[in-house]
Amino acid sequence: MSELAERGARRLEWAREHMPVLAAIREDLKRSGILKGVRIGMALHTEAKTGVLALSLREAGARVRLASCNPLSTDDSVAAALQEVHGLDVYARKWQTTKEYYESLHKVLDLEPDLVIDDGADLMLLLHTKRAELLDGVQGGNEETTTGVIRLRAMAKEGKLRVPVIDVNDAEMKHLFDNRYGTGQSTFDGIMTATNLLVAGKAFVVAGYGWCGRGIAARAKGLGARVIITEIDPVRALEATMDGFEVLPMAKAARLADFIVSATGCKDVVTAKHFPLLKDGVVLANAGHFDNEISKADLDQVAKARRRVREFVDEYVLPGGKRAHLLAEGRLVNLAAGQGHPVEIMDMSFSIQAACAGHLARTAKGLTPGVYPVPETIDDRVARLKLKALRIQVDRLTPTQRAYLESWSEGT
Repeated sequence: MSELAERGARRLEWAREHMPVLAAIREDLKRSGILKGVRIGMALHTEAKTGVLALSLREAGARVRLASCNPLSTDDSVAAALQEVHGLDVYARKWQTTKEYYESLHKVLDLEPDLVIDDGADLMLLLHTKRAELLDGVQGGNEETTTGVIRLRAMAKEGKLRVPVIDVNDAEMKHLFDNRYGTGQSTFDGIMTATNLLVAGKAFVVAGYGWCGRGIAARAKGLGARVIITEIDPVRALEATMDGFEVLPMAKAARLADFIVSATGCKDVVTAKHFPLLKDGVVLANAGHFDNEISKADLDQVAKARRRVREFVDEYVLPGGKRAHLLAEGRLVNLAAGQGHPVEIMDMSFSIQAACAGHLARTAKGLTPGVYPVPETIDDRVARLKLKALRIQVDRLTPTQRAYLESWSEGT
């Protein structure tokens, strides 16, 4: 075993020990045998928690191939351990070129998967375009993240989506915890690893007040920052205001910012029109799925010089001499520069993924193409397993209470 693989094996072991919910779902799947012989192609951030998911599905009887869903989010030690120690088919490494990234996705699809587990919908898009000959054999898929769900819904609206896909992202046991607490914590893991800069006392701009933005803003506030929110949604802007945050358009917020973090799922959030407004030394980071929220094309066009000043920090010298520091090439800062979401968070998210893989194996043949919610029974089971793992007990409705809630006749 290489030294790299040995380090990755320890990381996998640590993650597995802290994922009791997934352990219970894994045993359910093994007992049922529903995944025995099922070919599963996965494109997820290839790090320790993902490795535990992939190995869990294999232990349940599936044949698994794994690639990353982002060129910078692979933990090379984990990829090495999955290959050398566990014999898993893995096609991922950190700092892949775009060409290498898509070559890896093609290798996953060479498995001719029955089920697809995706994050960002690149694998599903490839399946519907350059590898469409495989679609007839695909029973269905899961999608992990907001950006991917947006793309899949757009495909479905245009009648282009040809398989049923479960929207794992919007399961309550996923987005309420993964997007908020996971992104909130791991974004700062990435920022602090990349910069080693203080957050307290700084003006910290969060673009987008969805669940990810809420989590980032809460953590920034807890670290002592002056938090400013930018939004396009009036309801979310009001919510941010009533949560105690300042709300400004980006054109005004950019003038004040020491940090700008985007978490919108949309492109061109920070562009050439904002660069002249920035402070010298501003830090720009992205917590959305794709590297187009902060326009790198605009940065490259307007910058007078560029150099890498730390492993994950590129310094752009703007006209007039001001410097902007882009983290992790504008890619997901929490995974490109950090270790991703906490293990206990991904225990819930990947339990949803595993349970939904089993659900699809049972039901996909009866589903028409489209985007489907996670069944409430899966959400509820994962929640109860998590409470059990935390040794937390909750009340249950009495028969009288249940009858009351299901009736309409009893009033004042």
